[in-house]
Amino acid sequence: MNNRIGATRTARTRGLRALVAGVLAVAMLGSAVACGLQSGGAVPLKVHPGSITEQPELKGAKITVGSKDFTEQVILGYILEFALSAAGADVRDLTNIQGSNSARDAMLAGQVDISIEYTGTGWINYLGNEKPIPDAQHQFEAVRDEDLERNDVVWMNVAPMDNTYALAVNQSNQRATGVHTLSQYADLVKSDPGAATTCLETEFRSRQDGFPGMARAYGFSPADVRTQILQTGIIYQATANGNCAFGEVFTTDGRIKALNLALLDDDKSFFPHYNAAVSLRKETADAYPVIRQVTKPVMDALTSEEITELNRKVDVDGVEPADVARDWMVDKGFVTK
Repeated sequence: MNNRIGATRTARTRGLRALVAGVLAVAMLGSAVACGLQSGGAVPLKVHPGSITEQPELKGAKITVGSKDFTEQVILGYILEFALSAAGADVRDLTNIQGSNSARDAMLAGQVDISIEYTGTGWINYLGNEKPIPDAQHQFEAVRDEDLERNDVVWMNVAPMDNTYALAVNQSNQRATGVHTLSQYADLVKSDPGAATTCLETEFRSRQDGFPGMARAYGFSPADVRTQILQTGIIYQATANGNCAFGEVFTTDGRIKALNLALLDDDKSFFPHYNAAVSLRKETADAYPVIRQVTKPVMDALTSEEITELNRKVDVDGVEPADVARDWMVDKGFVTK
């Protein structure tokens, strides 16, 4: 009996401690969001000015940089951090936020001041438009104008790099199925669903610029597809191994070439352009207009070929994203070590 009473008291004590800890965690989270510019950690590596020089108006300015949680986004987040640090800002690192919507909400709530975002994501996923704009520059301008008007979010300095979605297949399965286009993939889904097993990650399966929208555009039902839900990074190897016949990929991912995967042609041009651009709160843009000048040459240098190679160094060679980002900035002369 005494042992039971002691165990019950211990359980109650642990439960009370857990409740208090939970309340404190919620309070701390609320405080972090409220503080906004005080959130995040230190920039992982030091840089010094190169062609990006110190700007008096940025000296000591507290700016929090955010990114999503996949390789390319983390690299881009660090590139932005190094550019602003070299220009004199007191940069806080809030990269690696899980999911597009969480990253976006962090900016709208004031927890993140600036990030590098994609035009297609902004147009469809954030602003709720259903149809992409075929011309990349016009797509950028439409996102820029609408997001500023509706949400006080400023877009600037769109880059040449365009990281859109695609379905990939290994060489053996492509020969076996004869599928080279998304129209042929749709035909295979309808005629032989078992041969069209497809690996997807959670966000792509639910986004209107992802699998549901693609299925509507190409005339098949998502329910007819045998799908496996995997983490983004696992999909590449699973597709290469043939664990799934087709897999969702990002077109600037270095593992496509490393694993000898083939991309299916988007022959109906469903997927939007996903050009990278600097995205920041209007409050931050108004306070520090020199950010446009500081980031423009960096964004101009970010081609699809350049970012694909940076992604490859992380995902294939195993180099840390911060090292890859800084080395690229040094090689381009933007910063020095």
